[in-house]
Amino acid sequence: MSSEMLPAFIETSNVDKKQGINEDQEESQKPRLGEGCEPISKRQMKKLIKQKQWEEQRELRKQKRKEKRKRKKLERQCQMESNSDGHDRKRVRRDVVHSTLRLIIDCSFDHLMVLKDIKKLHKQIQRCYAENRRALHPVQFYLTSHGGQLKKNMDENDKGWVNWKDIHIKPEHYSELIKKEDLIYLTSDSPNILKELDESKAYVIGGLVDHNHHKGLTYKQASDYGINHAQLPLGNFVKMNSRKVLAVNHVFEIILEYLETRDWQEAFFTILPQRKGAVPTDKACESASHDNQSVRMEEGGSDSDSSEEEYSRNELDSPHEEKQDKENHTESTVNSLPH
Repeated sequence: MSSEMLPAFIETSNVDKKQGINEDQEESQKPRLGEGCEPISKRQMKKLIKQKQWEEQRELRKQKRKEKRKRKKLERQCQMESNSDGHDRKRVRRDVVHSTLRLIIDCSFDHLMVLKDIKKLHKQIQRCYAENRRALHPVQFYLTSHGGQLKKNMDENDKGWVNWKDIHIKPEHYSELIKKEDLIYLTSDSPNILKELDESKAYVIGGLVDHNHHKGLTYKQASDYGINHAQLPLGNFVKMNSRKVLAVNHVFEIILEYLETRDWQEAFFTILPQRKGAVPTDKACESASHDNQSVRMEEGGSDSDSSEEEYSRNELDSPHEEKQDKENHTESTVNSLPH
């Protein structure tokens, strides 16, 4: 190698060395597996792919929303056109006949309820208001002694109550607003059975959600104020598994239904919830008579069937004994009576 080519060779080798050093530095700067950066899992990869697809389809979703809004607008227009034949809700509303009967929810028990029960009462009042607005014969609706926890809860969770229509919301007690001789307090503890509604009277419903903690309270209040009291004729038409105390909105809706049908039984069975286990009293009597006949027939049977007869009588008399017999009688299965 000549002396002229030597410097060029040295320079070239130096460049190669520098490039090799730079590549080594870049390689060392890259994250290595197991040194703080784990490889991307299949799940993470799927998420990244979905996110990318979501971003790519943004415009498509926007377009679909526009189309949906247009479609709903067209549906509303078609509905308005179909209602233009005289059967729209506003015209039906004109056929409503307002009742002169006054129906009052007495909210003077605010201090006896916890917040949870106050909220339940609020919901029941909302239901009463909605049903009265929809009724064919709406009543003159009063909410009296309105204040305390109930008003605070309504202010916080239902600010629109101040705009309610066809309702008289008063802070005063009902006795300050209506003459005593016009008042009838509806309470299940009253010995008086209501036969029909007098639309010149004002009926009071106790606004109390107490889970049976204050038995006889509304009856006592009515007696203390010296006003008339009565209970709905529930026992004359309905046999129930549960107690006869009804929720505020159930009493309210039963009265609305009676004003429309003038039939207590139809009103009860239209409104009462299924969990009450309500059956007509005539059917309940027939069922009881049939059960008694079955027991008498079993008592007149042969001696060979005596063990089965004894089991049937116990089954009718005591559900607790029925459970004991089920445990001891392993050779046969017996269907329990409905509760």
